[in-house]
Amino acid sequence: MIMTQLNDYIEQKEALCRKNDGIPLELYGQYGVKRGLRDQNGNGVLAGLTNISKITSFENINGEKTPCEGKLWYRGYRVEDLLNNLGPNELGYEKIAYLLLMGEMPDESELKAFKELIGGSRSLPTNFTRDVIMKAPSYDIMNTMTRSILTLASYDDGPTETSVSNSLRQCIKLISIFPLLAVYGYHAYNYYDNLESMFIHRPDPELSTAENLLMMLRPDKKYTQTEAKVLDTALILHMEHGGGNNSTFTTRVITSAGSDTYSTVGAAMSSLKGPKHGGANIKVIEMMDDIRAHVPDISDKEALSDYLAKIINKETFDKKGLVYGMGHAVYSLSDPREKVFRDYVEKLAVEKGREKDLELYKNVKDLAPELIAKYRRIYKGVSPNVDFYSGFVYDMLGIPRELYTPMFAVARIVGWSAHRIEELVCTDKIIRPAYMSVMEEI
Repeated sequence: MIMTQLNDYIEQKEALCRKNDGIPLELYGQYGVKRGLRDQNGNGVLAGLTNISKITSFENINGEKTPCEGKLWYRGYRVEDLLNNLGPNELGYEKIAYLLLMGEMPDESELKAFKELIGGSRSLPTNFTRDVIMKAPSYDIMNTMTRSILTLASYDDGPTETSVSNSLRQCIKLISIFPLLAVYGYHAYNYYDNLESMFIHRPDPELSTAENLLMMLRPDKKYTQTEAKVLDTALILHMEHGGGNNSTFTTRVITSAGSDTYSTVGAAMSSLKGPKHGGANIKVIEMMDDIRAHVPDISDKEALSDYLAKIINKETFDKKGLVYGMGHAVYSLSDPREKVFRDYVEKLAVEKGREKDLELYKNVKDLAPELIAKYRRIYKGVSPNVDFYSGFVYDMLGIPRELYTPMFAVARIVGWSAHRIEELVCTDKIIRPAYMSVMEEI
């Protein structure tokens, strides 16, 4: 009875909230407020300094700001070079994690010690899987993981101490166990909600993060070297992306308030799960499914172009007018992560016999920028971003959609950790931006 009353009340009051909370868009321009902390050209409000990573999407040519091919650096290294310098079968997640956390490339002995530390730390407290992860399972694995992260504070002897050394210890532990939180959270949901079989594989300390993910996820524990290499590459490319992305900025904001590591990472998780941030790869997959359902021959570029135009004009799919996976808040001409990832995607597509699906992605990639430019007022170039392909890769790897954003989290926990440590080392001032009140006094 009370729920019916509550629903009726909310329905009546929604219009009141919309009326009294609405702010005319022209006021933002009048007061020079940059909505989303970005100007109309996509430039972010400068909020801090960082040594961790760097993004370049424009160059100064003859005194003019000119769009250029996107570049991404981790601790001074171009991300393409980091991946190219790995051996053909070398899995580099742990090496690049060390680089981002410590600020320099590990030598052979340092990397060996770090890998042993990560592998040896891949364990959860006694009965944690049963008592926490398997209780109240949900299709929203990001929520399940966040609950687990916050609960882990109860098992830590110094959960609220925010020294650099203690925070680094906690961050390394979280990096180690994120794959378990993601995969076990999915298995619990799959068992209770999907009525499938339950299996929990213990991690192998000798295996890499990518290998453990595939091994723990699959009933037979088997995977190919190509599969492990492609997943490892995806994790590296998603590890870090400057201090201004939503979840990393959240990390810095919560850290600046003096909060503990578990609360900080929990807040970052809540940011990442949003469909405008880490949930974008799922929307790409859903969009491609919708295109297949309405364009019988994906090789017919004219029919595909017509349907993409309907998506852009909010006539079909989710009617948001977005071609998901196309465009980026920072990059203009290209996303360097997408350019690197594309080669690995093509190799995996051949191994999996998914060339026809790859053709669809290529056709959308070729057609969408021209159509977006035609129907939308844009201020910079539009190109595919890394999430254009990441969902397709996870699909080819047999990773369920409920785990797409958690895979992003398994990667990005490294970047969050690096930024938390940098914030602790460099800053002792709480981040507190200002809002101008346009309220009418009564």
